[in-house]
Amino acid sequence: MIYYNLKDKKEQVNFKTATIKGQGNEKGLFFPENIPQFEKNFIENLTQFSDEEIAFRCMKDFVGDEIPESLLKEIVRETINFEIPLKKINDKISVLELFHGPTLAFKDIGARFMSQCLSYFLKDEDKKVTVLVATSGDTGGAVAHGFYKTPGVSVVILYPKNRVSPVQEKQLTALGENISAIEVNGTFDDCQNMVKQAFSDQKINSNLFLTSANSINVARWLPQQIYYLLALKQWQKNNNENPVICVPSGNFGNICAGILAHFRGLPVEHFIAACNENDVVPNYLNTQKLEYKDTVATLSNAMDVGNPSNFVRILELFHHQFNDLKNKISGYSINDNETLKTISEVYKNHGYTLEPHGAVAFASLEKYLEENPDKKGFILGTAHTVKFPDAVEKATNMKIEVPESLAELMKKEKKTVEINADFEELKRFLLDQN
Repeated sequence: MIYYNLKDKKEQVNFKTATIKGQGNEKGLFFPENIPQFEKNFIENLTQFSDEEIAFRCMKDFVGDEIPESLLKEIVRETINFEIPLKKINDKISVLELFHGPTLAFKDIGARFMSQCLSYFLKDEDKKVTVLVATSGDTGGAVAHGFYKTPGVSVVILYPKNRVSPVQEKQLTALGENISAIEVNGTFDDCQNMVKQAFSDQKINSNLFLTSANSINVARWLPQQIYYLLALKQWQKNNNENPVICVPSGNFGNICAGILAHFRGLPVEHFIAACNENDVVPNYLNTQKLEYKDTVATLSNAMDVGNPSNFVRILELFHHQFNDLKNKISGYSINDNETLKTISEVYKNHGYTLEPHGAVAFASLEKYLEENPDKKGFILGTAHTVKFPDAVEKATNMKIEVPESLAELMKKEKKTVEINADFEELKRFLLDQN
């Protein structure tokens, strides 16, 4: 598979190079030159295949022969070696729980796949690799866990100060060893922009072997297709109609992976981009004007993104045809009051506990189903409630228990370096680490 740079289509690379490089010239994202199709028999009979076989078939065309088939099977098996259940909330709405992995967030899947691919590709390199990543919440913890104590790999994570939850912060700041956390006096967009600048800075790249683990990296983005297939496998057991899929959306890598799977043959009635008050894409879908904004801090912090990087990939999938895109995707913006109200009502009426991102998705899907009462679908549950205890406890009057897997981590000391939203400060830090 060849990947081309969306900002410089003459730059074409293989999967290995796209994984190691992270992004292309001019901060462009890599995109597959063709969209491999699923066999019709495979999609119609997903219940006949094991989860590991589904994951392997999902990824093999994107990797090609760059990773031995036996190793790729091992990588996907380890990527999804935890429960990913589709649970019914009410007669119209189910939830795909993606938070049963080691860091209790959906990003475990992409981060685990990418870390193993990168480790394989770099096994013969004699210089240390620096994985540079920006996080609005869960990416940092998933990447830190994926690369923790990996020989020859140093991880540097940027996150916005006071804009991630206590559990999220501990997961990316308390490990130590080869993991460095940088607390930025700014927003996630500031962190993301600084990371992109680092990749285009000549001095940094001449001194460091730099790669990224954000969803801008194809090895982080593409494996997210797997759980859409696993969801459909479970959906087919109880439903004849195609589902409406509602995705909590911040940087738009997650929903973009689902739409890519749809373009490959995954049957989906409609997609919903569920956003908080950072409503760039819902506004675009209403006005056809893509206007980036300053980030607004909300309860669903992982979606606090004013300039979603992956939306350009969605535009590419639809060949920049607005009407085609609008016919397949709807966008809703849910404020914090609606978020808390949704957590409270779903807990009271259905006995299911949502966290803020899931609540934004549930409220969005409810709005869509009110307008389309003959449809039904599912939301993506992207994080465990323990990551957002203040909001959940306020809405439900119920104490959130800390899982045993987190208890020891929460006792550890936070270790960070604080900088301003100033690229030169990041540059000095990176060069001093060399």
